[in-house]
Amino acid sequence: MKTRIIEVSARSAAPAEAVWELLADVSTWSHWGAFDESVLERPGREHPQGVGALRRFRAGRVHNQEEVVRFEPPYAFAYEVRAGDIPVRDYHADVELTPAPEGGTVLTWRSSFRARWPLAPLIHRRLQAFIADTAGRLAIAAQDGEHPMRW
Repeated sequence: MKTRIIEVSARSAAPAEAVWELLADVSTWSHWGAFDESVLERPGREHPQGVGALRRFRAGRVHNQEEVVRFEPPYAFAYEVRAGDIPVRDYHADVELTPAPEGGTVLTWRSSFRARWPLAPLIHRRLQAFIADTAGRLAIAAQDGEHPMRW
C-alpha cells in the first residue's frame, strides 16, 4: 500500500480570519459543506475546537471521526481520521490559509492516505473530488459572510 497525496486549492475573497472562523468550528461544516451532520464529540485540550478535539461527520450513510492535530489560528489546521467508513489508512490532512497578494485568501488542502489496490485509484478520485468541493464551499461560504453567529 503506497501513500497517496491529494492537494487542492481554492480562493476566497474573504480574509483568512473569516475562512478560519468557519474551518475551525465543526458545527458550521454541515451548513456550508456536503455533510448532514458535523459535531464536536470531545473538546480539545486548550481550545474546544483545537488540538485533541474529536469531531464526527456524517454524509448520507458514511460516517467519519477525526481528531484535530494542529490548530494555529488563523492560518494552519490539520486533522487525522480516527475511525470511519472510508477504506483508507493513515489519513492526514493539512489545511493552510494564505493571504493572497491581491486580497482574500488562498486555501490549500493537502491530504495523504493509504488504500488497498484495486480500490486505491477509485478512492483517490472520489476523495479528490470531495476535498475540492469542500474547499470550494468553504471559500464561498466565507466570502458570502456565512459566519457561525448567524445560525
